[in-house]
Amino acid sequence: MKINCLIVDDESMARQSLERLCSKRPELHITDVCASAQEALAILEAQTIDLLFLDVEMPELTGLQLLDMLPYTPQVVLTTSKTEYAFDAFQYQVADYLKKPITLPRFNQAVDKIIEASKTSPTSAPATNDIYVRTDGRFVRLSFDDILYIENTGDYVKIRMASQTHIVHTTMKNLEEKLDPRRFMRVHRTFIVNLSRIIDIEENTLVIADKVIPISRANKNELMNRLNIL
Repeated sequence: MKINCLIVDDESMARQSLERLCSKRPELHITDVCASAQEALAILEAQTIDLLFLDVEMPELTGLQLLDMLPYTPQVVLTTSKTEYAFDAFQYQVADYLKKPITLPRFNQAVDKIIEASKTSPTSAPATNDIYVRTDGRFVRLSFDDILYIENTGDYVKIRMASQTHIVHTTMKNLEEKLDPRRFMRVHRTFIVNLSRIIDIEENTLVIADKVIPISRANKNELMNRLNIL
């Protein structure tokens, strides 16, 4: 299985060096190479990246500021010419921290660690019963039991709870991958629902709380098969 990588560094020589190092590992597939954090953010919002090689010091938007803005959390390897960011690397719980110039043995050590960790990571349903979302500058824990439905609104998604709504900057695809597939289902391109919260279904709509939600024709049969119908 290929690991999709994104290289982000404002220095041309550093980008070329990382590209050469990645080319020596057949497990790695370079999805894109960016010269700025702003450019990388646009890519990260549009697609899922498995591994991010991220320079710390960049103009306008630093690597650490980019991490605060990510719509999801890929594996991250920080790259820098200074050692003073080691504590930040620990705080952000990145996979590794490489000091420039990066040697092939040290690069291989980082990649091997990431590959080994991915082998032990769960690939099916999440083991937890909750998810953390970033809102108003902090991470908020949401229990799967309390989520009614999720609605796509362009660059954001609305997570509707029983008592409040959270607006999160991410994509439906990224969020869907974080949810328990046994409990949640995408019934329409703009809606993911908690199956246990459905009140009734009529034709091509369902009701959760006070919300009438459309059901696409492509998803109708799967939905009916997953419900406990007499």
